Amino acid sequence: MQKKYLLSEEEMPRQWYNIQAEMPTKPLPPLNPVTKEPLSAEDLYPVFAEELCRQELNYKDAWIDIPQKVLDMYKYYRCTPLVRAYALEKALGTPAHIYFKNESVSPMGSHKLNSAIPQAYYCKEEGVTNITTETGEEKVILFNLSGHGLIDMGSYDKYFSGDLRNYELSDDEIVGNLQDSIDVDSLHSDPQDC
Repeated sequence: MQKKYLLSEEEMPRQWYNIQAEMPTKPLPPLNPVTKEPLSAEDLYPVFAEELCRQELNYKDAWIDIPQKVLDMYKYYRCTPLVRAYALEKALGTPAHIYFKNESVSPMGSHKLNSAIPQAYYCKEEGVTNITTETGEEKVILFNLSGHGLIDMGSYDKYFSGDLRNYELSDDEIVGNLQDSIDVDSLHSDPQDC
């Protein structure tokens, strides 16, 4: 019984799959908190790279090409094994074959690089020089800023010399940065008022 399946680099997927495009009933779109209208990609531009915004709200294309530079980065740790969950199948008493991706073998021990690398790539393509990926882990951010040169190899040295510091924006800075995209004054601080 084969438990683990590995793809070669040549077999690695060249496109991301966008399940929303093939859903017969599309999910409701996220709403702009100010206008209560469906979000447009432009609404998200102050927060995310423009290409990521377009992909996030793409309900038409089932397959999205992965940029070659991102594929090259993925080759450092992918493909991760596809594992058959025989014990789970037995416990459920199902004839179905159940598989899971073992992302614990990646450098970060999780799937987070799969998202953080494209985020860093698209930011670099758009000229953004300072980013925080939405993975929530400093080490993932550091990896993308340094080790493989996707953004800035100097960040690696700054981190280990102690010169790279976390910086937390004040409430005023956050409001100032959002002022151009959202009418912040119209937002309510009490969720019950929304």
